[in-house]
Amino acid sequence: MKRIYIAGPYSADNVITVLGNMRRGMMLATKVFKAGFAPFCPHLDFHYSLMVRDEEDFTVNDYYEYSMAWLEVSDAVLLLSNWEGSKGTMAEVDRAYELGIPVFGHFEALVAWDKDPLSMADGKKPSYKLTKR
Repeated sequence: MKRIYIAGPYSADNVITVLGNMRRGMMLATKVFKAGFAPFCPHLDFHYSLMVRDEEDFTVNDYYEYSMAWLEVSDAVLLLSNWEGSKGTMAEVDRAYELGIPVFGHFEALVAWDKDPLSMADGKKPSYKLTKR
């Protein structure tokens, strides 16, 4: 079972957008799981903050390091739409490229790569231009 890292925006300047980002991440992870992959979805990480004791806490950096550790052992990265404005997602894409991990901009491209990795002209780059930080 291939491990797929779900990457996309999480934080925002209002709670409604944050919840929408979480929902989109979870929905894509569910679709990936139903297709036979093993997704890692950072949008589910909020559960850890709900479980710590009052005197305990996690920092944003704790979450970044935890997520990046999973990305580094993933077989591929799948991007949510509208990821380009997310500094965290750009860092994840950069790290995936450094490690030679394929990055896909669409679910269908991920599935095609899984069926035949050699059939893709370039499995290392999404079908559109990536913006750098």
